[in-house]
Amino acid sequence: MTNITTISDHSASVETARDGTPLRHPDRVIPKYRPLVAYHHFRELLKDKEDTSHVFRIFEALPHKSFMPRVRRLVLSEHGERLRAEEPYLPPILDDHEALRKLPEGTVAHAYCDFMESEGLSAAGLVAEADKLGRRKFGDLVEWFGFRNRDTHDLMHVLTGYGRDALGEQCVLLFTHGQQPSHGHLLIGYAGAYNIKRGVKGSKAPVFRAVRQAQKTGTACPPLVEMSIRELLAMDLQEARAKLNIPEPHWYRECHRVWREEGIDPYDLLGTEKVEGGVPAAA
Repeated sequence: MTNITTISDHSASVETARDGTPLRHPDRVIPKYRPLVAYHHFRELLKDKEDTSHVFRIFEALPHKSFMPRVRRLVLSEHGERLRAEEPYLPPILDDHEALRKLPEGTVAHAYCDFMESEGLSAAGLVAEADKLGRRKFGDLVEWFGFRNRDTHDLMHVLTGYGRDALGEQCVLLFTHGQQPSHGHLLIGYAGAYNIKRGVKGSKAPVFRAVRQAQKTGTACPPLVEMSIRELLAMDLQEARAKLNIPEPHWYRECHRVWREEGIDPYDLLGTEKVEGGVPAAA
């Protein structure tokens, strides 16, 4: 399945797939573990959670030793070869809502379109945020694998039931850690949960139970990056959740319930804005 070949203009031999695509381009810099850099970007992220460039910087500064073995296992397998042929790049598939809407009601595709449209999001928008970093494109298998991890983020929201509120984002990050271990996910997820807990002092909301459940769910769920996303989108949402071992996000919903009873808007935790009679269920 794998070959050892020489990339043009490079004297070093590199591992490639059958079509000649290198596993890791020889010019790709091996990332170094830089926890202080990660901490700096985490503090900046807390100041502006919409600036997702800091998220990418955190991941760059906290490489995980299991990453390359996971990449190699998938991309150099027959299944990985088939996925690359059928789904070379996910954003055009995910952003073609007209085609996705042709699938039956109740499918993951419809839930995904509903979510993205209601939030004003697109897969291309996430790509644009990542491109702001100005990172060089290598066209290797590491890049293909990394893009799939990035481009399935919002699909994880849909499958798990976690929203885009502050706690929901931490839960998705820790679900992702369960799928693809990364110290970046752990840092942002648990430090973010602590920041939420600290920001709503006195609240009885079980924040840490919520994020721990998310992490356990991610571990129990087969890695989405290794699945056919086209097939997943065509599945009934409830059947997909059952097949992927994704339970109801009980503790996340319990946090929302408690916060509303305490008069705290789950979608405005930083402001901890108090409202008379609690927050409407549709908030």
